[in-house]
Amino acid sequence: MRSADDIAPTATAKRLLPWLVAVGFFMESLDTTILNTAVPAIAHALNVPPLSMKAVLASYTLSLAVFIPISGWMANRFGTRRVFASAIGIFTLGSLLCGISNDIHWLVAFRILQGGGGAMMLPVGRITMIRTFAKSELINAMSFVAIPGLVGPMLGPVIGGAIIGYFHWSVIFFVNIPIGLGGLVLVYRHLPNYREKRNYRLDVVGLVLFGAGISLLYYVLEVFGETTLSGREMFGLLAISAALLAAYGLHTRRTPHPLLRLKLLAIRTFRVAVNGNLFTRLGIGGIPFLLPLLYQVGLGFSAIQSGLLIMPQAFAAMSLKLTMPMILKRFGYRTVLIANTLMLGTMIMLFATIDLATPVWLIVVMAFAYGFLTSLQYTSMNTLAYADVGEHEASGASTIASTVQQLAVSFGIATASLAAALFIPDRLHATEPQMIHGVHLALLCLAVLTIASTTVFARLRPQDGAAVSRHKTEVPTGI
Repeated sequence: MRSADDIAPTATAKRLLPWLVAVGFFMESLDTTILNTAVPAIAHALNVPPLSMKAVLASYTLSLAVFIPISGWMANRFGTRRVFASAIGIFTLGSLLCGISNDIHWLVAFRILQGGGGAMMLPVGRITMIRTFAKSELINAMSFVAIPGLVGPMLGPVIGGAIIGYFHWSVIFFVNIPIGLGGLVLVYRHLPNYREKRNYRLDVVGLVLFGAGISLLYYVLEVFGETTLSGREMFGLLAISAALLAAYGLHTRRTPHPLLRLKLLAIRTFRVAVNGNLFTRLGIGGIPFLLPLLYQVGLGFSAIQSGLLIMPQAFAAMSLKLTMPMILKRFGYRTVLIANTLMLGTMIMLFATIDLATPVWLIVVMAFAYGFLTSLQYTSMNTLAYADVGEHEASGASTIASTVQQLAVSFGIATASLAAALFIPDRLHATEPQMIHGVHLALLCLAVLTIASTTVFARLRPQDGAAVSRHKTEVPTGI
């Protein structure tokens, strides 16, 4: 049941909503990639070893993992406008406090605060969009939200390198402040405030079990290959994490309103979209990690030059908005996702051919093509997830989808890191030819994983997602 606040959004609100959600997502994705570039400079300024900065990066993702699952409950309880505005405010405040920190312990604490705000932005934004737009309008709206996830990681290395080169490292966090303040004003003026009049109690037991299990899993992934823990200790931590998550799975069967409503996975299109998001990112999720390694260490480009070579992906993602609805309407989700995943795997194989003799213009063309395919993949999976989800199931579905997406990002980077460690065992002393060869082999492994993920989308039916794409299929007579 909806509240009195739940009224039809104005035309201006519908027009601005995709941009407001995209701005929040852009703040998150840009912040992380800029920080990655600045790790050595911040470590030097705080007088700590660069390896200690891993805690600054891991604390943010751990915070995301813990707080994303409660985003749906928060939106139902307090309203989408209030929660989304609070998320931007908390993220902006955390950015300010990170920028004025002069101690690594305070910096870690404020990154956790940032993560708490960031965890609410994307899932609550999706909930608002699902309730605002008809399913036939969802592709156009969601295509805006897919762009920042590609643009942020591409602009991050360039902006981060420029800030470190010409300004103090704190500017990395301060850039979020004017964006956040402007977003707050627009959110309070235009964002619809959907909420449920009757809300269930928060699943505290589930929050503890899931939060502890997923945090431990994130920790193992973040320190993989860069820790003094023995293999037995790492295996023990993974076993504890698996036990906590298994206990959460049993808990969901016994509580009427679990933290993550896993029963929604019974909806076939939602299950395929969630599984596809997870397995496809095992391959393509590691590309932002391997390409800078290839360009900077293997080919000798600077950080800024490497960022510029990746930037065409952002322009391709922006150009997709005009063509993606037509592509899905013409071919349907099943055909698009199978064919596009195969093409993504092929593109990753082509990246494995880049060497010192490859002309720059060809790398740019490949980056543009890859950006187009990646944006089509992400937006197709994200919109398919809600094709058969009811309006009152939107918050639960968005929470699961956002949680899995965050997990998939971490798994993708971990997979790429593992492949790189396997083929480049001594990255510190590897020669340029060894580095290039090792990254090429790692890219080929990711390409195989990407192509294998097409089996997930093969479970779709030709008519699946038609409510969103408006794709029409011919039904054979006699069926």
